[in-house]
Amino acid sequence: MAEGKTWFHWSGGKDSAYALWKLMQEREVHGLVTSHSSAHKRVSMHGVAEALVEAQATALGLPLHKFYLPEGCSMDDYDAILAREMGVLKAQGATHCAFGDIFLEDLKQYRERQMRALGLQCQFPIWLEAETSELAKRIIDSGIQATIVCINSEKVPAELIGQRYDHKFLTQLPDSVDPCGENGEFHSFVHHAPNFSAPIPITLGKIQSSSYKPADKDEQDDQARCGAKASWDTEFLFQDIQLTD
Repeated sequence: MAEGKTWFHWSGGKDSAYALWKLMQEREVHGLVTSHSSAHKRVSMHGVAEALVEAQATALGLPLHKFYLPEGCSMDDYDAILAREMGVLKAQGATHCAFGDIFLEDLKQYRERQMRALGLQCQFPIWLEAETSELAKRIIDSGIQATIVCINSEKVPAELIGQRYDHKFLTQLPDSVDPCGENGEFHSFVHHAPNFSAPIPITLGKIQSSSYKPADKDEQDDQARCGAKASWDTEFLFQDIQLTD
């Protein structure tokens, strides 16, 4: 077992779940780190409520370190908040941070710069593991069960929101959409995985939409720093999910 403490940056989606499952077979993971909107108490872009992420952490038997992002959070704000929160974990013995990124090189370099400045090492358990067409099948075949909670409705058919991420879902995706949604075409919520103690019981709520305006120059510069696409002028659909009592 490797020395030091590893904290996994957790989104609650399938890539995170698969990367964490792989990592936990190789080394101890000390806990999960996740960011939420301070206004809505939901995971950014995924739109998943805080209580659902807490249920995932409980099912994994891992501590959850949460931090909150203000409305209109710039990249400079985000960098400062993340540095503060990771500084807290480093003071508690953190040495490594792990991420579920697959192939976006600019994003990987951005994370490495962030963590290097804090004296932390990065790990990417599923980086370039396979072509995403193959990786998507591996995620499904691993036993990870996930529901689609967010789609870019300009890229993904609206009827796929709220569907299970399974082999049938993959056949329904347009050819232009990455099978893992690595370009932000869709996001998911994992309600069961091989390392969960039990499935998380959920019910589907309402579907809501949000429009994102074109980024101004400052926002485009911010996005370029972390490898994000410069144009977020699109419509997203969000599937609300609730815990079943």
